[in-house]
Amino acid sequence: MKKIIYCCAAGFLSFYANAQVGIGTAKPKSVLDVNGKTTLRKELRVGGTSTQAGGAGLNGQVLVSQGEGLPPVWKSLNVSFMEEGQYKLINSYLSSDQLGVISLSNGVAGDNIYTNKVGDNVTDAAKGNWKKIDGLQNTFTIKNGKNRITYQFQTGVEMKAQSSTTIESVRFTCGVFRNGLLVAVRPDRIASNNNSGKNGLQDYIFTLNYTEQNVPIGVHNIEIACRKIDTSNSTSEFAIGRNVQTSSGVSSAFTLESTLKIDVIEYVSYKNN
Repeated sequence: MKKIIYCCAAGFLSFYANAQVGIGTAKPKSVLDVNGKTTLRKELRVGGTSTQAGGAGLNGQVLVSQGEGLPPVWKSLNVSFMEEGQYKLINSYLSSDQLGVISLSNGVAGDNIYTNKVGDNVTDAAKGNWKKIDGLQNTFTIKNGKNRITYQFQTGVEMKAQSSTTIESVRFTCGVFRNGLLVAVRPDRIASNNNSGKNGLQDYIFTLNYTEQNVPIGVHNIEIACRKIDTSNSTSEFAIGRNVQTSSGVSSAFTLESTLKIDVIEYVSYKNN
């Protein structure tokens, strides 16, 4: 009789050890198979043993899989969670160019157009003789109509007066064009300083920073273009994003190169399943 009871107990324990429990399913595929929503009212512990409870993780940690057959582990993220209603940096684009613009140099007069408006077409000669900096062209995609696009453009500008003892100047402007239409523009002026020690050369750093809001969803093409407005002497050499032709090594395309950084920032929203 004792022998029979022993065998039955052993069989029961074997069944218990290999049982699979299904909730919402009649054919569970693992020790615990839940087919449906789960509500967890207290901490979730992982990695425990038969004698020790698993770890509940620290505040802010997330559960990360280690692959099949291994328990998940708690990990800390270096990137903060984004809450709905905040803006998140989606992408950054950086481009540079050392070819610049030299087609507005000596012998080329200014276009004498002193104003521009948002929406001006880069190819419309009535809006100015715009010259593109080809190496800065870039394309990005907008997926959320609630956004902010930040443009950060910087370039070196150089001129050389025909006489090193004469003050000469060039008035110019550069703009950001999205899909061929002007979205941001800034005029400026460079002048030689009557310094014979510099042989008529003058360098200058031009910057243009602008944030555009709620750009339409879709693919957008960005270009940078500049133009000469006027000059005190049309024989003065003038270059944007590189050195003038007769700089004689005093400057270079590297030191005067153009750079453009575009940040795409979109509004955070979540969809309910």
